[in-house]
Amino acid sequence: MKTVEEMARELGLTVIEGGDGLSREISGGVYCCDLLSIVMGRAPAGGVWVTVMANLNAIAVAVLCDLSCVVIAEGMAIDEATRQKAREQEVVLLFSERPVYDTAVAIGKVTGDET
Repeated sequence: MKTVEEMARELGLTVIEGGDGLSREISGGVYCCDLLSIVMGRAPAGGVWVTVMANLNAIAVAVLCDLSCVVIAEGMAIDEATRQKAREQEVVLLFSERPVYDTAVAIGKVTGDET
């Protein structure tokens, strides 16, 4: 299993907020969705969530789902309030300029979750 930090380094993802969560192993695969109610019911604990939802609600969902990290894709801007909430809630927040699909496929290859 890869840690969040290893995955981020290998893919050139920018760490926006990290802390101790960077050493967490990714155990739940990759999940892509931008409808928060669906993410809450379907994202796997320990997984990587790839989304364009760069807001406070995404941080709350990440905590609720016990995700290893959230990757904000498509170069979406992340405001300071969202960064601060990620810091407070100890949610690892990563950034990618690439499209959601391309980011998720790359994560799947690196983590061995190519389903």
